[in-house]
Amino acid sequence: MTITAGTAHSPETGAETEARTRQVTAVRPEGRPGPQPRGRQRPGRPSTGALRERLRCRWATQPAGLRLARAGILLLTAALALLLLLAGLAVSATWDTVDGRDAPRTTSAAGLGLALNDMDAQAANILLSSGDAGAGRMAVPYDKATGFYDSARRTVSRELRTLAVAAEGDTRAEHTVEALTENFARYQELIGRALENDGRAGGKAGALDDYRSATALLSMHIRPESQALIAANNDAYESGYDAARSRLTAELVTAVVLGLLLLTALVVLQWYLARQFHRILNPALLAGTLCAFLAFALGGQALSASSEHLRGARRDAFDSVVALSRARAIAYDANADESRYLLFEQERTAYEQSFLDKSQQLYGIEGATLATYDTGMDETWDAYRTDHADRRFTGEFRRELDNITFPGERAAAERTVRTYAVYQRDDRTIRRLIAEGREQEAVAFCISWGPGKSNAHFGAWMDALDEVTDINRTHFDASVREGRGAVSRLLPSAGGALVAAAALTVLGLRPRLAEFQV
Repeated sequence: MTITAGTAHSPETGAETEARTRQVTAVRPEGRPGPQPRGRQRPGRPSTGALRERLRCRWATQPAGLRLARAGILLLTAALALLLLLAGLAVSATWDTVDGRDAPRTTSAAGLGLALNDMDAQAANILLSSGDAGAGRMAVPYDKATGFYDSARRTVSRELRTLAVAAEGDTRAEHTVEALTENFARYQELIGRALENDGRAGGKAGALDDYRSATALLSMHIRPESQALIAANNDAYESGYDAARSRLTAELVTAVVLGLLLLTALVVLQWYLARQFHRILNPALLAGTLCAFLAFALGGQALSASSEHLRGARRDAFDSVVALSRARAIAYDANADESRYLLFEQERTAYEQSFLDKSQQLYGIEGATLATYDTGMDETWDAYRTDHADRRFTGEFRRELDNITFPGERAAAERTVRTYAVYQRDDRTIRRLIAEGREQEAVAFCISWGPGKSNAHFGAWMDALDEVTDINRTHFDASVREGRGAVSRLLPSAGGALVAAAALTVLGLRPRLAEFQV
């Protein structure tokens, strides 16, 4: 038997060696793969552990994506709701400004100018009808002129108070109103002195001098100041109108963008849930989408309706009110020019030209004189009646006829022009009587209110003018009322629909998110 040194092992030693060998084999050397088990995966195919990890990552990202979508929808909903809230508050403030300040102070300034001209016309009529210290007084014209004078004076005082309140905070307007108030006090003093002198025997000449001074103060200071106030107030209204319409347009565009983004997000989320969770529809999310669409429609309608009512109030109605108010003030001044023409024999040429100038401001005919005015008016008016687009005249009546908007407005405006034409023909009668030396007949025809007389025809003209003005005032008030209603009625409903859309979105996603909870 041959014995090899170091190779003989006891049973215990063999067992230890075998165990050590198994232990070393089980430990992987660094960077080398261990032994592969039988039945290993083919190359390119994920292992069971990798597949499990991928599913776990997907399980983690889906709820995160749903939460992100929910946050985005809620953010869009909140942004649209905030936009509609701010737009509603701004529109309400605009209507408060239009109805409470811009329109009243513009019409007050126009009413002031009209009342001032009326006062001056009635003062002239008082002097014409009073006789000599009451002797030979024309009772009816005198009493009517006195009553109209007092009424116009009270109107001026009231309008000045209104304008003083409206001008607070506007330095320029405040100074204008203060100057008007001071000059009006001076004007009343001069008229009062004229009437006092007229009541004394032989005081007619002094009365005429005082009235001339009062008329000069009116024409050189009071009337320009009142016209500047009308223009300033109307310009302020115009600026506010332009700013409000621009803001509403920007808000409407923004609301449309936000609304479309919100609806798109809701529709995409509905599609995603149907595809990933194998459900056809999510009822709560569908209801939320319908609520969002309702809010989008109501909000857009409120903003567009507000813009349209603002346009209607300003362009369709108030522009005509301003033109007709100017026409009325010019009419009273022209009527006063006729009385002044009769009062001041040495100044008749100037007052005749002044009457023509005011006639041209009302119904302008190119190149017309008093001798040709009536013929020119007949020709241009016949052309207009044949074709309403054929308007060969200018002036305040043209502005109104260019802006016919409401039922009955055209008929009322045309009636105003027809009554104006009658009054114009009366003026030629007055001047013809003067030319024939029949001065007392001219005065009686001019200031009498009997049928067929000049003042009666003037009153019919003013009634027709008031009728068409009232049509536009009524629609202005309606536009303001409907504009306020669009804000108070539609925007709260839109806000409620947005709240419902947000709540339904959260409710619709809750079951899906709950599926991911362990």
